[in-house]
Amino acid sequence: MHGTTERDHDDPARSVAVVGAGPTGLLLAGDLAEAGVPVTLVEKRPHGISNLSRALVVHARTLEQLDARGLADELAAIGRPLRDLRLFGGLTLGLGPLPTRFPYVLVVPQYEVERLLERRAVEAGVRFAHDTEVTGLRQDDHGVTLEVATHRGTEELRAAYAVGTDGAHSAVRRLVGLPFPGRSVIRSLVLADVRLAEDLGSALTADAGPDGFALLAPFGDGYHRMTGWRRGNDRPDSDPVGLEEVREIVRGALGSDFGMHDPRWMSRFHSDERQVPAYRVGRVLLAGDAAHVHSPAGGQGMNTGLQDAANLGWKLAAVLGGHADEALLDTYHAERHPVGRMVLLASGALIRGALAHGPASRALRAAVLATADRVGPLRRRGTAMVSGVGIRYRRPRGAHRSVGARVPDVPLASGGRLYEALRGGRFVLLAPPGLEVAPRGARLAVERWAAPRDTAVLVRPDGHVAWAAEAATAERVREALDIHVG
Repeated sequence: MHGTTERDHDDPARSVAVVGAGPTGLLLAGDLAEAGVPVTLVEKRPHGISNLSRALVVHARTLEQLDARGLADELAAIGRPLRDLRLFGGLTLGLGPLPTRFPYVLVVPQYEVERLLERRAVEAGVRFAHDTEVTGLRQDDHGVTLEVATHRGTEELRAAYAVGTDGAHSAVRRLVGLPFPGRSVIRSLVLADVRLAEDLGSALTADAGPDGFALLAPFGDGYHRMTGWRRGNDRPDSDPVGLEEVREIVRGALGSDFGMHDPRWMSRFHSDERQVPAYRVGRVLLAGDAAHVHSPAGGQGMNTGLQDAANLGWKLAAVLGGHADEALLDTYHAERHPVGRMVLLASGALIRGALAHGPASRALRAAVLATADRVGPLRRRGTAMVSGVGIRYRRPRGAHRSVGARVPDVPLASGGRLYEALRGGRFVLLAPPGLEVAPRGARLAVERWAAPRDTAVLVRPDGHVAWAAEAATAERVREALDIHVG
């Protein structure tokens, strides 16, 4: 894929405006620009990535998506991989058996993820508009017009589509009139990056007592991220956080403050559970926190947003490139809305477990954790869903059983890997021996299984199965490519 040039941006009929330059917006804009789609990334903040962040973990499925963009290994070298999660009551989840190249959770500050994604977006030709706030929006049959406030005054930005990746307080969501139903689930959550005098090892540690809960995760640079809450300590988000408050929260949940000292950042926020009813309204789409917010339990927020972007980017590029009908965009809501709902429910269950107060509630939590510890399939399913490698999309009736499933990073006969072949936003056809397929330009890579198989599998740019067949003929493959690749 060739990326975009300044001249490309002069054609609003085939361009996209992405509003919000967080991780979701950066990945989406980079994908579109690599596919040759002109992109303007609108951000109301001044340029410069903050060194303060809430998100701290990158799960396996997100690392696979970053691998398909050539960024995962660089990020993994910066972060701290954790292969074990120590949870309430002594339950330890081992991530080593996950069927992925990344059988761990990577602890890394969000700003490092943003740094890599911004570099990629710049190299691909994304046009950035910082200090630019969206104040109005109207759409018609041919495109979207954004009214924006800049230091020069009020201006208009025209694009074929607009995507709101502008967070929980999304202006795009408000301007298209979408409700954001839900409720606040917990107030006065405290975050802090601190040093510890005592060594906790390499595991992520979380536990809860009658009066609160706390989680500690090592960054690998001597600092730990603390996320915690103390019952009866509800305060406005604007109230400052002191180190003694952090120590009290951790002592109440974990029994010790481990000699906390030298905080480099402390903050307070509240957690909501909300989701929009529709991820698409005409030519406007929503992704990330603009579409769904939930508790921080499980570390799903940034990961779910990045996976939203990976699902949407190739679809927008296919429609704007004339390779697919606009109806393809409806599959974005159909596939990602259920995932957002599942994450909301799962993270809600985790936070409610942590909030258990009375003896009966804590006894129930202990019984559930003990069951999960004993029953292997429950443990495997839980880690697969939290890591994202267990997510699959609904397959159409009559389709091959693998359609919609995530494809692991299989070795190829050429000596490479599948996720290397996906780079550039390509489809990849995994063809059995003897099946000859005509090339389709840069949109399709034809590869062979490293270990011969009779199954032909067409892998979408986001690493899910678009089509598959046993003992497929060249004609059947050609028909499938016409439908899916264009």
